[in-house]
Amino acid sequence: MTTLLYLSICAAGITFVAASAARAVRYARSPLHLRWELYPVPHEEPQRVAHGGSYFEGSEWWTAPRHFNLAGELRVMIPEMLFLEALRKSNRALWYRSFPFHFGLYLLAGSAGLLLLAAFAVVLGGGLPGGPFGSVLRWLAATTGIVGLVLSFCGACALLQRRLSEPSLRSYTTVGDIFNLAFFVAVLGLIGVGYAVRPDGSPGALVIATGLLSWDSTLHVPGALAAGLFAGAALTAYIPLTHMSHFVGKYFTYHAVRWDDTPLAADPRMTAKLAEYLTYRPTWSAAHIRTNESGTWADVVSSNPGEAHR
Repeated sequence: MTTLLYLSICAAGITFVAASAARAVRYARSPLHLRWELYPVPHEEPQRVAHGGSYFEGSEWWTAPRHFNLAGELRVMIPEMLFLEALRKSNRALWYRSFPFHFGLYLLAGSAGLLLLAAFAVVLGGGLPGGPFGSVLRWLAATTGIVGLVLSFCGACALLQRRLSEPSLRSYTTVGDIFNLAFFVAVLGLIGVGYAVRPDGSPGALVIATGLLSWDSTLHVPGALAAGLFAGAALTAYIPLTHMSHFVGKYFTYHAVRWDDTPLAADPRMTAKLAEYLTYRPTWSAAHIRTNESGTWADVVSSNPGEAHR
């Protein structure tokens, strides 16, 4: 069973990385999005961000050099990624549920990384380094794992309760939404119970991680904990195959839609794409979009729809 557990964990990790990368490539190859034209954009110069302006305010802005303000962008990105700042400001009731769920998952991911680091030290060095470094590493891995498990479990329960009880959510709550949250609750609960009730002397998280790296098939993982780890592997592989992979799309939402203010003349790739789009033929029309069978989008955007009524 231990070998099967190792295979499941490895397969889940490979599936997670491959499916996330495939989704990112698909988003990157999608057609250009319409520009939002909402300001300020955080990577603008600070004095313009302060009053909500942009480089378009300058005369002959297309000839002026642009300055990318990385510090300004990081000041917005980091709180948004770690603390869901936009949700906190716009929907505080949902944030109370969503933040512990997501932050708990971050802690669990960090704990897994620390465990792998410690396991590498054990496998390559014959043991966890002694002294303050080894103690701090062990303490951090255990603390982030426990706190992350509790936070994400409580957050998942709270989000599931809201989905099931909030009348305003019923019209756009699908069976898949309920299943996904219930899956998280079941897996996190199973791992927590399995770890808490494991017999004295049975392997802990670091021993299991070390056994995985050294492929120690003689290691005996208690049944309840093994069941939780199997379920956790299945959940890890499942996430990027569903809309729960919005962590991939969020990057493109900000950098390819909300904050993409690159001028057309400075981007040959964008110029080529838009030139291609202008050769497409629209299949619909409206009061503001006058089309005919032979017209292209270049004809549409270069004509005045109001002239047809004169």
